[in-house]
Order: sequence, then structure tokens, then C-alpha cells
Amino acid sequence: MIFRELEIPGVFIVDIEPFADERGTFARTFCTDEFAAHGLETVIAQCNLSTNPAHHTLRGMHLQLPPHEEAKLVRCVRGSLFDVVVDLRRGSPSLGEWVGVELHADQSTSLSVPRGMAHGFLTLEDNTEVFYQMSEFYAPEYAKGFRWNDPTFGIEWPSDVQVISERDRSYPNFSF
Repeated sequence: MIFRELEIPGVFIVDIEPFADERGTFARTFCTDEFAAHGLETVIAQCNLSTNPAHHTLRGMHLQLPPHEEAKLVRCVRGSLFDVVVDLRRGSPSLGEWVGVELHADQSTSLSVPRGMAHGFLTLEDNTEVFYQMSEFYAPEYAKGFRWNDPTFGIEWPSDVQVISERDRSYPNFSF
């Protein structure tokens, strides 16, 4: 695997290194030793699959508060999306900053999101599916969120939102 740290410390793009032969390809998508060597979370408590029939579907911005903060490894397994992470870690030099990356199923790239971050995405194609590996179990009483268009962060989404849940639409703006 190839690890590329983004502008926010601790946020990585993880690319696979496929081995190809007459059968097709084979590649590791996760290895505790390699993730630990880069200071990344190695615990997987649960895995989730998000299916999104329509392009321009937005999910986010979501996070879990302590003591149930979660690290995520996010991979697009069908279609494509614009994935956004906002740093909410107290004392972080990048507190309040965001980074966005495109994830495409045909590229097999993952985004490693550390604890203390908010996360969301906008689908770029119909029938986009997203697979998450999570370091913590979902704890609804610790689940929080803020508006995807909160001016505090100024996230630059690549297109208008066309599908969004009432919950995500109703989140308040963030307050530090």
C-alpha cells in the first residue's frame, strides 16, 4: 500500500498496489502493521455500506463525540464521490480546516480519517456505494453533526446538493 498524507495531519490517502496475472488482480486494502507504521488506527469495530441511487446525494457532516470518537477508512466501491474531512481536534494546528478528495471505484483508493474529524461526502454518479471500516461502534447518543454548508468552514462542494436527509439538512451550524 502507498500512504500519502494530506494537508491535515493524520489524514491519508491509501492506494493499493495490485498484483496482476492472468486471473486478474489481487491487492491488500488493509494491514494492521502498515497502518500502525504510519500512526493510523488499526482497530476495526464495524463495517458499513452506504448505497446512494442518485448523484449529488450528500451525507454529512457527521462525527461521534468522546469517548466514542471514531476513525474511518472510507472506500468508494461503486461510482464516485467527493469526500470531505473537517479537523475538529482541540489543539490541532489545522483545527477548523477541511480537505476534500475524489474517490473513484475504479481507482481503489481509500481515505483514512482519524478520530476527532467530521466526515461527509457528495456522490458524483448515480448508484454510488461507499464502504467504511470504523474503529468504534455506532453510539447514537454521541452522534452529532453540522450543516454541510456551514460558513464557519466554507467547504467548496463540486456541485449543488440534490438529495439530502432531513436530519442532515436540519443540523445547526457548528459552534466551537
